[in-house]
Amino acid sequence: MNRFILIGAITTAFGVAKAQEAASRPTSSPEMSELREQVKALTETVKSLQQQVKDQQTTINRLNQPNGELAESPEPSPIAAASPSPSGPASPATSKFPTEDSSVVSSATTSAPPAPQSPDVNANGTAIGGFPTTDTSVVSSAPTETTSSTGAGASLTHPIGISSGKNYMNISFDGLFALAGSSAKDLDHIEVGDHDPMQRGFNARNIELAFDGAVDPYFEGFANIVFKLDNDNNTDVEVEEAFLQTTSLPFNLQLKGGQFFAAFGRINPTHPHTWDFADYPIVAGRFLGPDGLRGIGTQISWIAPLPWYSQLILGVQNGRGETGYSFRNPGDDGIFYGRRTTDREVRGLEDFVWIPRWENSVDLSPTQVVLAGVSGAFGSNETGGNSRSQIYGGDLLYKWKSAKAEGGFPFVKWQTEFMYRRFDAGRGINESFPVAETFHDWGLYSQVLWGFKKGWVAGIRGDYYDAQDSRFTDDIDRQSRSRISANLTWYPTEFSKIRLQYNHDFLDETFFLAGRDVDSVFLQFEFILGAHGAHKF
Repeated sequence: MNRFILIGAITTAFGVAKAQEAASRPTSSPEMSELREQVKALTETVKSLQQQVKDQQTTINRLNQPNGELAESPEPSPIAAASPSPSGPASPATSKFPTEDSSVVSSATTSAPPAPQSPDVNANGTAIGGFPTTDTSVVSSAPTETTSSTGAGASLTHPIGISSGKNYMNISFDGLFALAGSSAKDLDHIEVGDHDPMQRGFNARNIELAFDGAVDPYFEGFANIVFKLDNDNNTDVEVEEAFLQTTSLPFNLQLKGGQFFAAFGRINPTHPHTWDFADYPIVAGRFLGPDGLRGIGTQISWIAPLPWYSQLILGVQNGRGETGYSFRNPGDDGIFYGRRTTDREVRGLEDFVWIPRWENSVDLSPTQVVLAGVSGAFGSNETGGNSRSQIYGGDLLYKWKSAKAEGGFPFVKWQTEFMYRRFDAGRGINESFPVAETFHDWGLYSQVLWGFKKGWVAGIRGDYYDAQDSRFTDDIDRQSRSRISANLTWYPTEFSKIRLQYNHDFLDETFFLAGRDVDSVFLQFEFILGAHGAHKF
């Protein structure tokens, strides 16, 4: 409205000037009188319009005051409107809960009470934050922090997000494939992990759809759905993980509940796309199961107020089925380790699987870090009415990263795990043959990774599994064996990788099974759509 008034005033003033110019020219007396009247009328009009403009400005100023009834808002910036945060609509200044994945580190930009911080892990290039939980549920596979982009400033590290109000959800898709060649026709009996290559030729054993995000100011959630193709190209679907965990409990506490990997050792809580090798360590597959030790349950963790990072974890799960492999596992067709299983329901707390863990991390220097942990898993098994299983584990991780590292390279990482299992193999449901036995099994793996150039990693791993020989079972899972593996991995970006790996397996002779050697070669390739959040170091 003001613009129209000002235009009118300017037009009127221009008309007055023209009239005055015309009045200055010589003319007759009647014409002069008429012009004077027109000039006088136009002058009055201009004064009236000027007063209207002043009144309009006074009204605008009054309405813009804090106690005004109405106030005009500036137009939103088209840049701001077109550039929402990938983690949700809330800005750091107003957010009441973490708007970034806080599975590992509580957000420092929230107004909620911050979680106590543990020492930085400088050699990893990642800070160990308030609650570095064992949900390793959410990371890209590259061991570096490099950033890729396309176009003018388009960062590929932004996740695919969906937000609504104060919560948000990130989505990512990971495809992991392998081309396998082996001297063994029964590669599915040589490889021990459910996500390992299982046949000669092409394999698609881990196609993963992951969701994570903030539920509200108090909880965050994660879900991981895995698709895999068997040797007949049939699709299997599993809910690998789906859990809820707290974000703001006092006293350095955190609770988790749902379906999740148990916090046992270092390899069990991780997903295949984060592994440093194309297949699962033998001892982990034979003790914790081909799919790892996971199940429905709950877990509590506490970070001790010490000068170094120290965390105590206690989990409890049903421990039933194939994912409770050494516990209430009904086996194949009701047979496990040569015994007919009982397939019983829970009778008391002793039938759950209890999983304690204590882990500590110390920075030896700004470029070196050591993490050590001890774990346990205790519960009943299905081979007898009162049979029990006990698994003990110890793990050690050392990492060095150059002070002049670029994108995390160069680095050296050494990781090893040792496990011991005591397994009560009962007579079975009918108290018949075979006789009861107690197996004392043990094994370990140790691996060294060398990131010698940005995007390039060479690795070597040794595996050993010692199963107590039995004259009452010919189960191939109880065949002692060892393996040596070497690989070379190239990460074009943090969203893709290509890995070439060679395995040589030595299978020992048993009372029922002949010994043999097997050579295998894998070419693994992976891509990620979207971006996983940070994993626990």
